[in-house]
Amino acid sequence: MSPEQKAVLAVLLIPAFASLLSVSSVNVLLTVIQESLGASASGLQWVIAGYSLVFGVLLVAAGRAGDVLGRARLFVIGLTLFGLGSLGCALAGSISLLNLSRVVMGVGAGLFNPQVTGMIQRVFPGPMRGRAFGWFGAAIGVSIALGPVMSGVLLQVLGDDVGWRVSFAVNTPIAAAGVLAAWKVLPASTWRGASTQEAPGAPGTPGLQGTGAQPVGGGPLRADVDPVGMLLLATSMLLLMLPFVSLGAEASGLASALGGVACLGAWTAWERWYLARGREPMVDLRLFSRRSFSGGCLVIAVHFFGTTSIWIVVAQYIQQGLGRSALTTGIVGLPSALIGAVLAPVVGRYVLRAGRAMVLTGIGVVIVGLAVSAWAVEIQIDDSHGVWVLALTLTLVGIGQTLVVGPNQTLSLMDVPLRYAGTAGGVLQTGQRLGTAMGVAVISSLAFTVAASSGWERALIISVLAIIASLLVAGAVAVVDIVGARRETRTD
Repeated sequence: MSPEQKAVLAVLLIPAFASLLSVSSVNVLLTVIQESLGASASGLQWVIAGYSLVFGVLLVAAGRAGDVLGRARLFVIGLTLFGLGSLGCALAGSISLLNLSRVVMGVGAGLFNPQVTGMIQRVFPGPMRGRAFGWFGAAIGVSIALGPVMSGVLLQVLGDDVGWRVSFAVNTPIAAAGVLAAWKVLPASTWRGASTQEAPGAPGTPGLQGTGAQPVGGGPLRADVDPVGMLLLATSMLLLMLPFVSLGAEASGLASALGGVACLGAWTAWERWYLARGREPMVDLRLFSRRSFSGGCLVIAVHFFGTTSIWIVVAQYIQQGLGRSALTTGIVGLPSALIGAVLAPVVGRYVLRAGRAMVLTGIGVVIVGLAVSAWAVEIQIDDSHGVWVLALTLTLVGIGQTLVVGPNQTLSLMDVPLRYAGTAGGVLQTGQRLGTAMGVAVISSLAFTVAASSGWERALIISVLAIIASLLVAGAVAVVDIVGARRETRTD
């Protein structure tokens, strides 16, 4: 990897890291924010929900816009909004202003995150792409684990009121530096729309050949951002995610989910019709005919359903069950994050050689790490060293996630044409966000229910068993993908 490519990767990954850090770090801040701003329970809950909703809803639409208009442009616009929203959070004098600023942060994060995967696809060819996505996976894993550590340290050092504000404010100089660096470092090709550089179905465009879909009149497809498709998909994602990130009635949540499914069906029909009319749809649904892409989307969605939740449950167990501080809670996840960062570049070198078997191995390692952690809690390691034993066992989770997230990204996008890199990356990340929202809602609800009757020790064990069950599903999908790849090899 050349010095120029390393510089590009740093410019892309540092803001992506900050955006995901803002998801996990806020969990430790909720109590002090409530006291500082006098927030109600519903207002406090939207500190998380507003960011997550807007972030998840915009990913695919932003990916498509970047493909058509230029990924670097959308990256800079999104990063600017993210920095301004973070500053607004730090200065907020009421919960309403805080939530409004969190929405601005979510818009920014939703705009620039799919550009990261799209530009990695374009800038890093062959095996280097695997290494780059390895670092991307490490950034995700480290941000999830490091967020609570950062917040805990700031609260400990600066005090509650100043500490939570600074935890938001740190994003602003990162965003400003990222914008300046982007102008200097990102290649000229990333500032131009990719759609004009590669025709779908043309020679050398893997994944969309031989599908039989032809534009009306036999002419070339006309590229645009497909605004109707964007609106339909954004609405469906909003309706699907809303029941899992808000405290609404069960009936309204069910109605929202059903509306989301209906909207998703309408979007699918529209995209097919749009393609048949000779236009280029927001998402070419023929992408999902590629086993590597569709399987990878499902694997990562189910994986995030379980693994994101474990850190929330562990935090509650340590704070509520063992009575430890927020700082101690954050430090427990630090070894897992560090080992993931160390392994990421090594894993990236071998992903193309190992294939989906690496992802399956990673899922297995996460399951072992969770099982050992649950066993450690079961034998009541609640003395002065118990928390650190848990930190040690959870390092296996960090190792496993490193083998899953980055490699899955590489393998899933391997056959995707460059013109669709941002869109496809947005689809993958939307799966992550939807899986995360559903998993946090389901696993957290299970944990709090069990804790109310049996305590946090039992709640952690039951939650881990539920997470392991979800990971077994992800493993089964990976097995199907491996078997399919071997059949294709024998056929060829």
